[in-house]
Amino acid sequence: MYEHKKQALASKAVYIKRIRKNILFAIGILFFSLSIGVIGYKLIIPEFDWYDSLLNASMILSGMGPIISGDIVLTNAAKVFASVYALFSGITFISTIGLMLTPVAHRFFHKLHIEDK
Repeated sequence: MYEHKKQALASKAVYIKRIRKNILFAIGILFFSLSIGVIGYKLIIPEFDWYDSLLNASMILSGMGPIISGDIVLTNAAKVFASVYALFSGITFISTIGLMLTPVAHRFFHKLHIEDK
């Protein structure tokens, strides 16, 4: 997918295409992960409407933590789901940031290691 250090640096058009592709892929992963959280919260905590489920899932996915609205007492199943989803979200969020930065890091290191002729 990326050029070898002995190859010439990719053109700006190829570089921009790689960035777009990685960002779109990362957004797809985040959307899928958010969907898991929204559906999970809606099924596990029936008192939540779709907006509460979206709020809690997006807050956990972004690393901010859950926001439990009202006087809802969480069941053990809800606590387990929230814990597993929080761990999954942390890994997913960090991985997608790495995925988005991969073309930038590759181009930077490729520029440093281009062999002079």
